[in-house]
Amino acid sequence: MSGDRLIEITHPDDPRIAEFRDIRERDLTGRESRFIAEGTVVLRLLAEAHATEGDFVAEKVLLLRNRVDGLEAVLAAFPTDVPVYVADGPILDGIVGFHLHRGVLALGRRRAASDDMDAFLDRLPERALVLVGCGISNHDNVGSMFRNAAAFGADALLLDDTCCDPLYRKALRVSVGSVLTVPYRRQLSDVDLLAALASRGFAIWSLSPRGETDIRSVPPAERMALVVGTEGEGLPQAILSRFGSVRIPQAPGLDSLNVATASGIALFEMASLLGRV
Repeated sequence: MSGDRLIEITHPDDPRIAEFRDIRERDLTGRESRFIAEGTVVLRLLAEAHATEGDFVAEKVLLLRNRVDGLEAVLAAFPTDVPVYVADGPILDGIVGFHLHRGVLALGRRRAASDDMDAFLDRLPERALVLVGCGISNHDNVGSMFRNAAAFGADALLLDDTCCDPLYRKALRVSVGSVLTVPYRRQLSDVDLLAALASRGFAIWSLSPRGETDIRSVPPAERMALVVGTEGEGLPQAILSRFGSVRIPQAPGLDSLNVATASGIALFEMASLLGRV
């Protein structure tokens, strides 16, 4: 990579990289749709989204100096007006507030959504699989749900308005960048969201240890939605009663699986019904 593009940072308080400062103690999510991307895989996916004029763009990149040579192809995918800052290890650690093993960061921004939930749902294919999260406040679980959705070919991931933002740094990292590739919306209450899916012909299955139907007995449908709730309380009874409920059989002695594992198993079964895996 041409050295002309690299901008050296020699002090942690340099205002040009202020957004990266003390990232463990704060998060940019919610501030003008900006977020911190961390790691090589996430940086590559952000570059691809940028190049294809997708939902996400990069504003700047910050790298450990010795990571530059291995990232030449990725960095070349960003427009030349995206600055690339480099710093030595002690300076980078002073910026971010801890020892950053990966040494790869970017400041990203989500473009303003051009449509609301109704328009988003109307664009889903006739043969569709979606994952729905209700009340998921744990960043690791949200990130894992995106990774599962990507792995099993889900067309979208829908979150109700009580779920945490998937652009939190930890959620984005756990998703291995899948937040940048799986179409999603975070809007509406859980009931309104599921009603919107039902009105579009989706067979809705709510996942619970108390579910009436074995996941292996779910009948195929052209449009399928899997709904998962927060760990502990799970999905409200109003949802379990209104829509089909499904369970994952397991050995006695344990109450339930965590939502990351459970959504992966259930998505695999539904994706299999649709011939996606």
